[in-house]
Amino acid sequence: MLDVLERRFRAAAPKVDRCSLRFMQERHEQVSVRQDVVQPVQKSTDAGVMVTVVDKGGMGYAATSDLSEAGLRRAFAQAAEWARRTAGKLVLDVERLPAVTAQGEYASPVARAWETSPLPEKVDLLRGESARLKVDPRIVDWEASLWSVDVETLLLSSEGGRIHQRLRALMPGMHATAAEGVESQTRTFGGHAFCRQGGLEVLDQFEFRAAAPRIGRQALELLGAPDCPSGAMDLLLAPDQMILQIHESIGHPLELDRILGDERNYAGTSFVTPDMFGTYQYGSKLLNVTFDPTRPEQLASYGFDDEGTPARREFVIKDGLLLRPLGGRTSQARAGLEGVANARSMSWNRPPIDRMANLNVEPGASSFDDMVKSVERGVFMETNCSWSIDDSRNKFQFGCELGRLIENGELTKVVKKPNYRGISATFWRDLKMVGDERTFLVMGTPNCGKGEPNQVIRVGHATPACLFAGVDVFGGA
Repeated sequence: MLDVLERRFRAAAPKVDRCSLRFMQERHEQVSVRQDVVQPVQKSTDAGVMVTVVDKGGMGYAATSDLSEAGLRRAFAQAAEWARRTAGKLVLDVERLPAVTAQGEYASPVARAWETSPLPEKVDLLRGESARLKVDPRIVDWEASLWSVDVETLLLSSEGGRIHQRLRALMPGMHATAAEGVESQTRTFGGHAFCRQGGLEVLDQFEFRAAAPRIGRQALELLGAPDCPSGAMDLLLAPDQMILQIHESIGHPLELDRILGDERNYAGTSFVTPDMFGTYQYGSKLLNVTFDPTRPEQLASYGFDDEGTPARREFVIKDGLLLRPLGGRTSQARAGLEGVANARSMSWNRPPIDRMANLNVEPGASSFDDMVKSVERGVFMETNCSWSIDDSRNKFQFGCELGRLIENGELTKVVKKPNYRGISATFWRDLKMVGDERTFLVMGTPNCGKGEPNQVIRVGHATPACLFAGVDVFGGA
């Protein structure tokens, strides 16, 4: 089909300065068992193309699910009309955009493809995990699920570019809710964090089959636990909470289109300004953050972004110093700043915009035990369950599912409803210790929203556990 589509593109492409076509097909399948009852299997397939025309200083695009040559010609005619209307009126001189000439292939590494396991086998797996979640009559709601995503894209340009990519990912889920009297507590399988590119082997990588009894027991333990204490104290964050901290207080503030004002009337702006790059101390010298879409198992890995820029690993923060924004070629041309290959789209009917892909905190030198032993009074928090952050991505308040007190260098009793608050511009400067490779986990989130019209996209984060000093912690919510 892709060869046919390429021939149709060559035949339908108008005589303009430059043009391109981006095809995208996405298949989803979700299987779940809730309270030991098999839920309706959800399957979907969506496919179409977006065409872009640059001509005489204008630019326009149009999308269609009609992949015939006639359908492509109609879309190109609409895009060309928009290019004519926008000539001389754009915030960017489109002639400065580099040509899309890259050619290449990329595919997620898959050891055991989703389709090699028949549906009854997947249902039996989830039935077993569902049954093991209900460890006590006080477990009142429980569910185990699998979500498979298969995305294929083809980018063609009049300058000779041809990029074909296939991305496959698996997102397992599990939760148990315990209730007694007026109190209820929920414990999950890492929130939404345990997701990677690959096939069914992802279940073994995250030890999915061993998790259910622990999740059920922890939900019960939280029922009888006291609220987290309040006050300024050291805060040790597990990787499945660190990914939210990275996402909200590093990722979104560094997206270059947001810094340039594109999101201000929807998702907000950023406390970061263009003049900060190369001079601003974002965090302590222990903070090293990379943009890395080349890590093969991570959720948002790829060979090229949706504007055709080859993917490369880049430091965005090095030794605490802010180096570069998360901006693709269009935003780079607007701002005059070097960015990264992160122009991405959620669908064939959405244009690429600046998005996080894989944004990772690099491991440090401290073991988990060493971090705990260094704390006289503090709390260890796992698994995000709530978040709130202002429209400049600066002041934030986050809540977690489970906390454990650290007293005189030892992990002690479990506490419920642990929360903390801070300010992005100063929070990372209080980074006191960074966990080593043994605390490092590769995770992600499948539902980051941004853009007008809205785009919900998958993002990867990998991080060790991290210790922060003097954080404002509080309980109850």
